[in-house]
Amino acid sequence: MAMNQINLLRSSISNKEAVGILFRRNFAAGGGKAKKGSKGGGAGDAPKASSLSKEVKATTVVGANILKEGADPKILPDSEYPDWLWHLLDKRPALSELRRKNIETLPYEDLKRFVKLDNRARIKENNSVKAKN
Repeated sequence: MAMNQINLLRSSISNKEAVGILFRRNFAAGGGKAKKGSKGGGAGDAPKASSLSKEVKATTVVGANILKEGADPKILPDSEYPDWLWHLLDKRPALSELRRKNIETLPYEDLKRFVKLDNRARIKENNSVKAKN
């Protein structure tokens, strides 16, 4: 019977889809088996305390290591990082705000942003007009 189902699946869908359907794991909400001797929310449900000390957390970037044998990078003083890093999260003006300003007095970075956003808006508008026709 299983062979008939596999042959039916092969004829109707691709191999990758068939493998996904046949070998998909379904997880129950409770995990399948109950623990012996536990009756309700006890110490087993409580979040575990972190095994890292506060000292380690304050001096390293925990979880930033991407190498197999590497270690988490140390946090350096602010003076060791480049200046541009501190401006990455600064709010930049939106297109509507840039349109209200005089283009001739805009700084180079804002002018570059204005041209980029304005081009993007015109392309979207042209595409929507073409889609309606």
